[in-house]
Amino acid sequence: MSRTLVKTEQVAVGTQSVSVRYFALRTPRGAKRYSAEILLAPGDRVILDDDSVVKLEAKTARLVPATLYSRTLAGRAHAA
Repeated sequence: MSRTLVKTEQVAVGTQSVSVRYFALRTPRGAKRYSAEILLAPGDRVILDDDSVVKLEAKTARLVPATLYSRTLAGRAHAA
């Protein structure tokens, strides 16, 4: 099974910008699935999947700000 790049975008959260790549994949049963690869930092990726790119875009719009914010808070907790 190979992935096909469908689209790329930058998601802006405050002053930060996060790269997102969307892929299409054909399952062994012939169905089409989509995945989003969100690059938060070098070596730090989040992968999402769903039945459509539209649903993935909605998930990404909610997940990216929440993830960046939670990691900022976690960093502050470790620094204290």
